[in-house]
Amino acid sequence: QVQLVESGGGLAQAGGSLRLSCAASGSMVRLNNVEWFRQAPGKQREWVATISPTGTETYRDSVKGRFTISRDNTKATIMVYLQMNSLEPEDTAVYFCNVVNQWGQGTQVTVSS
Repeated sequence: QVQLVESGGGLAQAGGSLRLSCAASGSMVRLNNVEWFRQAPGKQREWVATISPTGTETYRDSVKGRFTISRDNTKATIMVYLQMNSLEPEDTAVYFCNVVNQWGQGTQVTVSS
């Protein structure tokens, strides 16, 4: 069974930075992609970034060059990070971690202009 706990959200000004963390436990996490999604008010949840078990990263176009996903597989609980730089008001959303279609509770990111 997979358990995911996100943290690190908060309020940032446009142009600022935040780092989100996802603590992922469960035997399947180490062997699977970990993804970040986000959902803005009144909008559908959208994919943001993926990191494979070996560290291959992929991003949606709107965050390329600004966001970086990484993972630390060295401990029993795998940590997956999303470093978000040059934040824009359009990045405001609840951010979720996902592994094998299991979701965390999300963490709110609010970017003021």
